[in-house]
Amino acid sequence: MGAYLLDWLSLFFRWFHVIAGVAWIGASFYFVWLDMSLQKPPEWKAKKGISGDLWAVHGGGFYEIAKYKLEPEEMPKTLHWFKWEAYTTWLTGMAMLIIVYYINATAYLIDPSKVDFGSSIGAISTSLLFLFGSYFIYEVIVRSNVGKNKLAFSVTIFVLMIIATWGSYQLFSDRASFIHVGAILGTIMAGNVFFGIMPAQRALVDCVRRGVKPGPEVADLALMARNRSLMNNYFTLPLIFIMISNHYPMMYSHAHGWLILVFVGVITATARHYFNEKHLGRHRPKFLVIPAIATVLLIIWMRPAPIEPLPVPPIKTPAVTEVAPTDTPPAAVTQEANAVAPTTTADADTAANDTATADAAVPVVASADEAMMEVVHARCSTCHAQQPTQQGFAAPPLGIILQTPEDMKIHKAKIVTAVQSGYMPLGNITQLTDEERQQLVAYASGL
Repeated sequence: MGAYLLDWLSLFFRWFHVIAGVAWIGASFYFVWLDMSLQKPPEWKAKKGISGDLWAVHGGGFYEIAKYKLEPEEMPKTLHWFKWEAYTTWLTGMAMLIIVYYINATAYLIDPSKVDFGSSIGAISTSLLFLFGSYFIYEVIVRSNVGKNKLAFSVTIFVLMIIATWGSYQLFSDRASFIHVGAILGTIMAGNVFFGIMPAQRALVDCVRRGVKPGPEVADLALMARNRSLMNNYFTLPLIFIMISNHYPMMYSHAHGWLILVFVGVITATARHYFNEKHLGRHRPKFLVIPAIATVLLIIWMRPAPIEPLPVPPIKTPAVTEVAPTDTPPAAVTQEANAVAPTTTADADTAANDTATADAAVPVVASADEAMMEVVHARCSTCHAQQPTQQGFAAPPLGIILQTPEDMKIHKAKIVTAVQSGYMPLGNITQLTDEERQQLVAYASGL
């Protein structure tokens, strides 16, 4: 019952997480585009303190949009704030992290082959320290002198994200490693809104309400808010990729999954840069061509090794001894055999022992089906059974039951992909060895 309720909670928070994320990312894209598309206003607007304006048509009507350099002439009665999209995305994301990875830590968070935390509490504590420790380091850097230099700041954050990506793969399961990098990006983005963008906006609004002209401090806050907003813009595509990555084990379960994530981050951020440049009127196709070429090279590099099915052992049949033709009738042969057959108990026992020895000399080997099903029952069927015995599973994942060779044949395509990529078993909770993994892939591909 507990696992059933967790599935519903996961569905609920995942749904709201997606909705909030779409709203937040859409607003981020829109305002970056808007800020970069503003045109020089006419003189009469400039005298009112407007730094740029833009005309647009949508939904059957015209829109006139103006941006003030700092403050408008008077505070409007209704002022729209854009913050809850970010907060809701982060809160629902943390809820998902707790429901999926913390409550089921042994299945999704921990990989004993990497770090044996000893308990779920140890793994969860490490996860929280890793997440919020990374954000604390970011916040220290962004508020330092390094944060005022765009190039130095960008390079520093890029290097630290590479270290964090590699570190997550040393601590957690492959799938959880991807999610932790996404959680760091999401926390940074939400932190940029809460600790950078919103304070600047509140300071500006407060000055307008009090009728005080904003000073240099407010102007500096506004500039920092703009830089943080632009940073969030570059983080969006890598974050979207990570949000959907749990559906593609070929990515995070790769032997060099952390490096793949770094490459994908560079590719997506570069593609985002193309659109930012385009909004400024600078058409630079190289920022699309380079990511496209890099993606093709990444696909080639990641291609899986060809699968060699297990050879089917030949069926052994008893040897047949040819008998020379004879004119002796069968009845006569039977009589002759009876005539020379042992008549004493000792002779009969000796003959029986000889037969048993001959039988024992032929080894009895289990069939490939029996051998592999032993592996399946020990490593896979704890979850993929009609009634899973693995804690945290109320039903077999995706409804896939693996208890007979016929079940294996029905789902062989999914088995080969999941086992070869390392996606299954989840977090390798059942300790499937590399040799067993290779044998299982070869067996399933030959069904």
